[in-house]
Amino acid sequence: MNTLPVDGYQLQGISPRAFEHPADRAATAALASIPGLDQVVRKLIELGYERALRAAYLGSSVRLGPAQLAETWNAHNQVFRTLDLDDVPELYITQFPVANASTIGAGRPIVVINSELVRLLGVEERRAVLAHEAGHVLADHVVYHTALVILLRMGTSLPIPVIGGLPLMAVRRALMEWYRAAELSCDRAAALVTRDPEAVCRTLMILAAGAEADDLDLSQFMAQAHDFDTGGGGLERLSRLFLDMNLTHPLPVRRAQELMTWVRSGEYDRIVAGEYLKRGEEPGARAEAGDAAAHYADRFRTLFKDAGGAVGSATDQLADWLKKDR
Repeated sequence: MNTLPVDGYQLQGISPRAFEHPADRAATAALASIPGLDQVVRKLIELGYERALRAAYLGSSVRLGPAQLAETWNAHNQVFRTLDLDDVPELYITQFPVANASTIGAGRPIVVINSELVRLLGVEERRAVLAHEAGHVLADHVVYHTALVILLRMGTSLPIPVIGGLPLMAVRRALMEWYRAAELSCDRAAALVTRDPEAVCRTLMILAAGAEADDLDLSQFMAQAHDFDTGGGGLERLSRLFLDMNLTHPLPVRRAQELMTWVRSGEYDRIVAGEYLKRGEEPGARAEAGDAAAHYADRFRTLFKDAGGAVGSATDQLADWLKKDR
């Protein structure tokens, strides 16, 4: 089935806020409220870490173009046109056994896709990945993400533990929380660009399984995503929160569930029909800060309340057992 967008389909002037996930909006506002964080990010780039990271990619990868994987290169250009972006970053492919893609580079970003991703994914799924990366560029995620990649490459033995008065380990944790949220926004961008949310979910399923789509059933994966989202008690849900905290990307089943919940809300259809926020119409920073406080308060309050209920129930059961035993 051909799900390529119709000729001339373009989300003219679309603002990234139009498809921004509430968690992304909240996390971005939270980052902006950390004194000195932007100074730390700039310093990491000024110290040459970003140049070294870029050189490592460029020296061990192949730059794509009309004569190098032309189909993938053309899809890359198309997704940027669909998001009404004139400056198309260079696209590279690198030999790596994990299916992934990344966009890095302050000021002049580049998109890098791993060879395993191209091997596993079909044309539609590859376009979904490229559209996801284009969403990062439109949403201006690249500078923060570049800083996060630098900190992750440094590992736990950071040569400079503190910059600008901020401990880099804490900065890394904050950036990881933000990036997990940013990924949810860019899944929405991928759905809008491809006009096929199921292709995005199918991509997540393939990346999670490491197997080609012909051997997998999307309906079963989506049922699994629903079970993950709604199943288990408070303690289990709390454990998922702590599991997330150690990851740069949300778990694939959660991403699929979050995307389809948004699609079912009607927002996806409204944007595809041409009704969306445009660049220059975004609300002010004060409203964003309010959203941040509300989002994180609700997120943690619900989780700990559920966990507390589960602990209380377990305690009552233990007390009843002890009474009977006595």
